[in-house]
Amino acid sequence: MEVTIHLRANRENIKLEYWHTHRYRRQIHQVGPVGADQEGLWFKVGAGPSSFNFRFSNLDGDPGFERFYGNYLGREVWCLPDQPDVYSVKPATVKGHANQFYQQIRPLGPEELYLPETDISYLREGIPPQSGKKQSLEKSMLGANVLKDDSIIFGLFHPRAAQVYLTGNFNDWQCPAHSRPNSEKFLPLDLYQGYYDHRNLWLLRLPADQVREKVEYLFYVVGGVPLDGNRRPERYLHDPMTRSYGGDYSRNPSLVVDPTSYRWKVDNWKTPNLSDLIIYEMNVYGFTEGDSDIPLEEQGKFSGVIRRIKNGYFKDLGINALGLMPTSEAPSLQGPTALGYDPCGFASIERDFGTTEEFRELVDTAHQHGIAVLLDLVFNHTSNTFNPLWDAISDSNPGGFYFSGGTPWGNRVATEREEVQDYLIDVTKLLLKEYRVDGFRFDATHSSWMDHNFLRRLQYEVRDRGFKPDCILIVENLPNESDLNLEGWNGFAQWNDPFHDKIKALLREGVYQDWVDDSPEHLGDVFYFSRKFYALHTNNAINYSESHDENSVPFEVATDGPFLQTESAKERKARLGLMATLTALGQPMLYMGQEFNVDRPRNRVQFTWPDDLSKHQFYQWVKGLINLRRRYPGLRMSGSNLAEEGKFQFIVGPWLEQGKGRSVIGWRVDPNGEPWERMVVLFNFEPYDITVDIDFGSPGKWLKLADIDRVNDIAPLGANSVQDQATIDTRGNFEGFTLPSSSGFVYKWERETSYQ
Repeated sequence: MEVTIHLRANRENIKLEYWHTHRYRRQIHQVGPVGADQEGLWFKVGAGPSSFNFRFSNLDGDPGFERFYGNYLGREVWCLPDQPDVYSVKPATVKGHANQFYQQIRPLGPEELYLPETDISYLREGIPPQSGKKQSLEKSMLGANVLKDDSIIFGLFHPRAAQVYLTGNFNDWQCPAHSRPNSEKFLPLDLYQGYYDHRNLWLLRLPADQVREKVEYLFYVVGGVPLDGNRRPERYLHDPMTRSYGGDYSRNPSLVVDPTSYRWKVDNWKTPNLSDLIIYEMNVYGFTEGDSDIPLEEQGKFSGVIRRIKNGYFKDLGINALGLMPTSEAPSLQGPTALGYDPCGFASIERDFGTTEEFRELVDTAHQHGIAVLLDLVFNHTSNTFNPLWDAISDSNPGGFYFSGGTPWGNRVATEREEVQDYLIDVTKLLLKEYRVDGFRFDATHSSWMDHNFLRRLQYEVRDRGFKPDCILIVENLPNESDLNLEGWNGFAQWNDPFHDKIKALLREGVYQDWVDDSPEHLGDVFYFSRKFYALHTNNAINYSESHDENSVPFEVATDGPFLQTESAKERKARLGLMATLTALGQPMLYMGQEFNVDRPRNRVQFTWPDDLSKHQFYQWVKGLINLRRRYPGLRMSGSNLAEEGKFQFIVGPWLEQGKGRSVIGWRVDPNGEPWERMVVLFNFEPYDITVDIDFGSPGKWLKLADIDRVNDIAPLGANSVQDQATIDTRGNFEGFTLPSSSGFVYKWERETSYQ
């Protein structure tokens, strides 16, 4: 058998060395080129066995790849000097730079459309100032993008392919792998220089007259991919930038979506400051599934959430930010334990929830009602059942180019790789522009699972470079690392693990998850936005006592013995946890159903809605507490040095004379120097009463706005006044104040008294 090996190189002194794979002792044979043309050299190898290894010598740009030939490749193969692949077909010739292609279609790009553009190669030497080097690539045009003339640009990033074809319902799914191939219908993509000025962008413009009403498509890649079932280096690939998948989930074709078809009702929305948000973590399915107030066909859907927004549920509760658990496509069917943290398409929208149009309507409706929308992005891993990135580009890592090892939840996305960073940043920008969301929560971002340089570059690309300067960025970075804070206020917010774990341990009256106990140690630290642990600013801390990852408070405390298993005991602890969450420095987050005191284990998204919210005492108490925080600056202060600025002072604490050695804490706030804004917050986490002296600081009448049982604001949102029997009249220091077991209080200065 004789094999012809083509090499795209223009040096005559190149030699080919080969050796038989099956032999124990390597015997290297050397041959020179037998011919040449304008595209390069070719060699002849007479190889008796069906396979052999080979490499080229004296070749600039070739890092010494050891290549493998198998007889499934045929008698004629091709090689590129900068790739280890051996191709069964002639590799495409670079047609030009992608910028040239973009300039041709530039006038046809709708304003609402996001054309992928990110190339962070200019950041290799570190994060530059805003006037840093211009990106080398203007637009990559990845994905399927509908232009103003109804033509569609299809783009695929693939640095190692020999040829790429577009196949879909517009050409009868014709490509070389078709059972009855018709080459006249083949749609090969052209190869362009793209990212980092390398050959890696494949582009094709489908004319409008070939576009169907519903376009489904796949890419067929030849070369640069792992072997298929027939031991050939070619396969169908799903578009990593697809906005939606088609209806046949057995084939999972990508579906072309026109993001310009939705007519937005809100065009002047401005994302609120993080310090003003009350975040409500929500699973789209679990929030309305089984909700009798929602039509059956809308339960578990975007439309169900829209209905709840329109009927004023969140506005009435005081919520102004929805933290949606993953809305990207996942193979798992929605259900009580299907959380969506197994994505198979980062840029796609989960079809089980509804259409892309309905998701835009959800965001639009939320903005109409003064509510920000945050998306949960799972960039650290993908589904192991199906995802379009697995084996998309051959590489030394299992799964190929986009992966590097594993995580406790599956394969680990190679976020340390610049090209992968480009892709994920483009996904982020697409969601921001086409769906107008306000920000993101990034799942499992500890440096073991995600490259932090990627996160810093994402922040720079999105916020610092002006794509969306007010974009809210939150990470689940457990246990919390401080390197993501950046300048504090401008860094990443983080789910505050020290706060959650300490509060849960105190509520349980015992050890929480084997390492955090209920001792008074660090009590002040967690209420002061965990500055001692990781945070530089209150904006860095998202405080919570419940989340989808954690047991609810009632469920958690009941595991610590029969004395905490009564409904009254569980409810009191739940109230205490919520009160701590809503008054601590930092930003509060509730998990859906927490406002009803739902009793459930972690990773459960379904719950039962109360029949009558107006009669649900726990809900009404939570609503009152939330609205206290939104109304009074002293309960939502923002800054890095509030104590040093005289705006915050601990007056009770285990390290102070008042409260010494006990799990009690209290502080006084003076947010703006105005006496009527001064407040005092007190907590007793001990299972018994504690009596202390309280230094209110300012003499006068102090109204009790809230305790564990009741919230009573002043007019017009309440009936509280100085005549209320709970009002404290003090010269400043109040002696013998009794804090009942598991209690909390919020006091507000109201007016001076006669002895002043």
